[in-house]
This record gives sequence, C-alpha cells and structure tokens, in this order.
Amino acid sequence: MRDKQVAMNVKNPEMFNSTNDTSAGYYSEKANEDSNQYTVPTIFSLSPDFNFKNEQNPDGKKGFDKQKSIESVLSTDTVIETSPKKEKWYSVSIQIFIPFMIAGIGTIGAGIVLGKVEEYEVFNQVGALYILVPSLLGLKGNLDMCLASRLSTQANLGNMKKKKEVLKMIIGNIGLVQVQAIVASCIVSLFAISASAIINGNFEWSHVYLLVACSILTATLSCFTLDFLLISVIFLSHRIKLNPDNLATPFAASIGDVVSLLVLSSWARLLYNIHDSHQWVMFTIVGVYIMVILPAWVLIVRKNEYTKAVLYQGWTPVLCALFISGGGGLVLDLAVDRFPGYVTFQPIINGIGGNLVSVHASRTSTMLHKTSIKGVIPPHTKQWVAPWTALLKGVFPAKTARLLLAMSIPGQIVFVLTADVISNDGALMARLPFIASYLTVSTVQLLILLYSAHLMVHTLWKFKIDPDNFAIPYLTAMGDLLGSTLLLLAFIFLESINQEYRPTA
Repeated sequence: MRDKQVAMNVKNPEMFNSTNDTSAGYYSEKANEDSNQYTVPTIFSLSPDFNFKNEQNPDGKKGFDKQKSIESVLSTDTVIETSPKKEKWYSVSIQIFIPFMIAGIGTIGAGIVLGKVEEYEVFNQVGALYILVPSLLGLKGNLDMCLASRLSTQANLGNMKKKKEVLKMIIGNIGLVQVQAIVASCIVSLFAISASAIINGNFEWSHVYLLVACSILTATLSCFTLDFLLISVIFLSHRIKLNPDNLATPFAASIGDVVSLLVLSSWARLLYNIHDSHQWVMFTIVGVYIMVILPAWVLIVRKNEYTKAVLYQGWTPVLCALFISGGGGLVLDLAVDRFPGYVTFQPIINGIGGNLVSVHASRTSTMLHKTSIKGVIPPHTKQWVAPWTALLKGVFPAKTARLLLAMSIPGQIVFVLTADVISNDGALMARLPFIASYLTVSTVQLLILLYSAHLMVHTLWKFKIDPDNFAIPYLTAMGDLLGSTLLLLAFIFLESINQEYRPTA
C-alpha cells in the first residue's frame, strides 16, 4: 500500500500517547491501495509548534488537556489527498486562456471608459474621483475574487452536493460581500477626499456627500452583479468537471472593471448635477445604507455558519488592501494630466496582473486545502523558495506560474494594440519603444506578484490562516500599486528619450 505518511509527514496514531509534542494525526484504513485519498479522523497537530492550550473545546473554552483534545475530534472524518491531482498542461492552459482573453476585453473596455469619462465635468471638478477609481476597482479583487476563491475551494473539496447547504453558502457569501463593500467604500471615499485635499489644496463639503454616495452605490451594485455571475460560473464549471479556480476569477474580472466604472461614472454624473439643489438625495442614500441595509446584512451573515467567522476576522486584508490600492489612485491622479494616454492602459496592466495572480493564489490555496491541513506544508511544495523555484521549476505550483507567465506576454500585446486602435479611432499610435516598455513593466509586475503569491499563500497556511480569505486582497492591491507605478515610470522613460506615446485626441 502507498505510504500514507508521505504527503504530510503523518506519524503513527500511537504517537498521540508518546511524550513527543510533535505528534501528528491518524489515518484510518478506509482507502484502498489504488486511491490517493485517505480518511483522516483527526490531524490537528502536525506542526512541531502546535499549541494545545490555544485550541478550543466544543464549549468554546481554551486550555483543555491534550488527551481530551484528541478524543473530542476522533469522530470527525475528513478526506484529503496524499498528492495533488495532476492536470494536463494543455487542459489548464485552455481553461485559463479563454477567460483570460475575455477578461482582457473587459480591461480594454475599462481603459476606454476611463478615457471617455475623464471628459465629464464631475471628473474635472472633483479630483478625488481619480483617487477613488483604483480602490473601487480593487474591491473586485478584495471581495468578489475572495468569494470566488472560497466557493471554488468548496467545490473542489466536494462540499457542494446538498442544495440546502449550497443555498446557505451562497446567501452567506453574498451578504458578507455586501457588508464589506458598504464599510470599505465609506472608508475609501473618505481616504480619497483627504488625499485629494492634501494634494490639490481644495476641499468642499458637498463633494464629501457626493463621493460617499457614489462610492457606496458603485461598490454594492457592482459586487452584487458580479457575485451572481461568479456563482453561476463556479456551479457550471463544477458541473461540467472543469476547475473553477481556472475560470471564476477571470470571468469576474472580464466585466468587473467595466461595470464598476460605468456605475461610478453614471452615479457621479447624475448626483453632481443635483448636488447643489438636492443634497438630501445623497444624505438619504448614505443613511439608508448605513442605518437599514448594513444592519440587515450583518444580521444575516452572523447567523450563517459559512461566513460568520470571516465577518469578524476578515477585515484586516480588505481594509489594508484598500489603502494600498489608494496609493495607485494617487499615482493615477498625478499621471492623468501629464500623460494623456495613461488612463487607457492603466486599467489593463492593473487588471491583467490582478487576474493572473488571483488564479495562481486560488489554485495554490485549493491545492493546500486538498492535500494538507492548516499549519502543515506538504512535501510537494515549500514555503520559502528562490524566485526561479517558485516560478519556473522546483515546486508543484511552479507549473501554474509558468503557464501564466507564458500566456501573459502575447496576451498583453493583443490587449495593448487593441486598446490603442480603439481609443484612437482606428489609428495605430503605439510604436515599438512603447510596446517594449509596456511589456517590460507588465512582466516585472507579474513576476513580483506571482512570487509574492507563493510566499504569502504558504505563509498564511503555515500560520493556520485560510488563504482564500486573506491572500487575494493583498495581491490584487499590490498589483494596482505596482502596475500604476511601473506604467508611470515607463511613460517617464519614454518621455526622456523623446518616444512618448501620443494619442490622436
């Protein structure tokens, strides 16, 4: 029989009674010799630094003794795999490439929309909107992609079979996203107002109400739309036996940026036209969301077993990511007047980088969920590795990283040229120096993001933190800040050698 101790360094059950505190779990003999799955009644102390005093008993109290800890969980069965399932490289490539191209179309659309809406009076008069844009677009990564990652993991673990449980899972996750969207949008709008006042030196109270109302409406409506799309994609892909990790996040991104920008620009334009004469409308919008809708969703999420813990523990990555994305907004605000073509390509580099790193983080997290337990790094991967080991060859997740890097370069070329032609009414204005500079900075951005994803996901897992809830917000926010900054550096470099990008309008 295949050695059942290989995947997670699992020791014999007798080790529970030994004096060695590195005692590990217990495999039952429920698997046949040809299977790579085993039922684990309990594996909750695989890590040498496992602390029984910090574990909770069924009554929620801490510090009960080791033997009772072991006995209390012996009745629980969990199926895990001794090694990750090997997918054909061409199958993974096709599953990722198609939604990747569709997502690219979405980012092109977002760039074009951003280039058009900058002509609106509200964007000229309310400079904080430019700081707000990357943060609101980043909510797609902070909230919706976390939802996609959580549900994709549940689908891959086989936990989506009972309709009643699936319905609870969906309602809980949608409610959680709405709660986070309302709170996060309020905070990021205040950040945008403060940063704009410091940078531009002007402040108007009427703009505060306008921005808060626009931010809340954009975050909640766009997230609500994307959530239903994501859930449909995950269930459909799972039903036809495709990996949701490869499909869900790119499909969300395919319309996420466009939907967010359209909703933001539409509400901003509408509310700006009435912000002097009908300020009560903005007060009402904010009041209804804060006093009625938010408490109602909180009540629903608190009673949902699938999302209750995230409601209390999942705020740090969301809020930190918003401020990181806000840094990208400051870069956008600085670049928009100096480089007219910047706004066309900024959503593309940010969106593509965020999409690809989200796929990588989601697949790596699912692999860890299926082959180990929190706190234990399985032998087919490592926590701390050199960049070439994580991205090219040496650990299991490197296979996905290679594919993502390989498809990013031709994809970026197609996206940049398409956006250039569309935004310039059919004229090709991008020259070789611009294309080369853009590809260089986008590749550097993706290399940093993929390597950061490997380190972050494995480190979170080592500290018994679910990467599905924590990794993607940080990574997509890093993508926004890196993409905006590196693209600005590319435009500055091109200007210094007199090869700057010159759009027709």
